[in-house]
Amino acid sequence: MPIISSKRQITLPADQCRTAGINPGDEYVSFVDNLGHISIIKKIPGAASGLLKDIKIDKRLSDETSLHSAITS
Repeated sequence: MPIISSKRQITLPADQCRTAGINPGDEYVSFVDNLGHISIIKKIPGAASGLLKDIKIDKRLSDETSLHSAITS
């Protein structure tokens, strides 16, 4: 069973890496939910390309106002 090192590093089992398509040098993001579960997501270059292309920009809103409305929505 893998353990967490003194530097808080985690070694993922090779079979899980193969299943997830994770290879040495790949970038990832990780998230912790409110139950303490950690999710590791492999970053795929270009995966979000064009995602926001149809979004209309409202230049009347500041970044802070836009962020606040996204958080409270």
